[in-house]
Amino acid sequence: MKQIEEPARTTEVLAETDVLVVGGGPGGLAAALGAAREGARVMLVDRYGCFGGVIAQSMVGTIAWYRTSEDTVDAGGIGTEFEQRAKAMNASLEVNHYEVLDTEVFKYIADEMIQEAGIEPLLHTQIVDVLLEDGAITGVVTESKSGRQAILARRVIDATGDADVAARAGAPFRIDPKEELEGVTVNFGCTGIDLKKFIEYILKKPSSISDWGDESGEKESNEFSTYLREPFDKAKEAGEIPKDVRMESYWGSFTDAGEIPNMNAIHMAGIDPTDVRDLTRGEIEGRKQVMWAVDALKKYAPGFENARLRTIGASLGCRESRKIVGDYDLTEDDVLNQAKFDDTIGIFPEFLDGNGIAIMPSTGRYFQVPYGVTLPQNVENLLVAGRCVAGDKVSHAATRQMMCCTVTGQGAGVAAAVSLETDVTPREVDIARVQDALREQGVRLS
Repeated sequence: MKQIEEPARTTEVLAETDVLVVGGGPGGLAAALGAAREGARVMLVDRYGCFGGVIAQSMVGTIAWYRTSEDTVDAGGIGTEFEQRAKAMNASLEVNHYEVLDTEVFKYIADEMIQEAGIEPLLHTQIVDVLLEDGAITGVVTESKSGRQAILARRVIDATGDADVAARAGAPFRIDPKEELEGVTVNFGCTGIDLKKFIEYILKKPSSISDWGDESGEKESNEFSTYLREPFDKAKEAGEIPKDVRMESYWGSFTDAGEIPNMNAIHMAGIDPTDVRDLTRGEIEGRKQVMWAVDALKKYAPGFENARLRTIGASLGCRESRKIVGDYDLTEDDVLNQAKFDDTIGIFPEFLDGNGIAIMPSTGRYFQVPYGVTLPQNVENLLVAGRCVAGDKVSHAATRQMMCCTVTGQGAGVAAAVSLETDVTPREVDIARVQDALREQGVRLS
């Protein structure tokens, strides 16, 4: 690969803070709020023009769609607050035992929660390098419309989803070959739907959770799903969609205006979310497939005859990329056998969706989330939150879920703040003190 030499430069310091959170998705929001509520001075940075991550960028408002039973035991904490805030603003739709968030209004809700907590927000800012001293992270280098700048921080939380900060800091990580990574998605919404006609069609051809998971139990075969394939299969048979394209839709909500705001139908394999050329290819190919999907729905799905495209997600929905090697790596056995840990920072239901597994948490089973999954090896004063926490392929099908991202986020944020209060590194922090603070913030630990 051809290379160039860049001249040495002096970089302006944009800001100094106690806790810097990089990435404003569910995990990053929870981390920033958790740290601020524990008294730390916090800055939250995101590369986009709004906070919310996959909620805002990919229009996924079903943060807790697994909560289909009153028996589901959930974590509480900031993830539940997202639902409560949206409901209070009439910006959600109640389905079963969860709220489908209005993803447009959630952008505003995130702003409000950040401002109420006294967090300093910074949007339109990309992290391009890290600052290290004696094996400890001391800040990051950014690029934005303001140029190249640095942010200095006593603690940094990587909530980028792709472990961008941890990787640049030299922390060990794992990433599968792109052919083995979970697929990426370009979501879309439609309007002009005859909802009565469409729902009657769906109910005549009911699908279950087990239809989209290779590994699922008997209870999943009896749980209703909005999974839909028939219109796309008919379009393939007619030669209107290539046969090798994977197209199957899940939809989470609808409005009185004849809209389905989010249809998750485009699933593309072979995309590495850490490769900019792959990302570009996925965005462009995904939008093309959206047009195929809309045409197929209009032609073959009753109720869609007069529908039209409403929105396309602003960014790919990415499910899997880098995962750090942590002080503890969560395992398949842990998430499927109600593991308990002395360093628990929260719980998450036995809900797995990904890598061919579909398990719904309708029996009250759950596992504890250990603090060790947020601690990357070989770098001090750095924590991670969200889908890049440490674990194997099967456990990732649980930890990548948005509500679990809020669990690891809030845990990492509170731990960062407590470590500053007690003047120790995050690796040395008194976990009992962290757990007390999390309980005070409404998190269920066991």
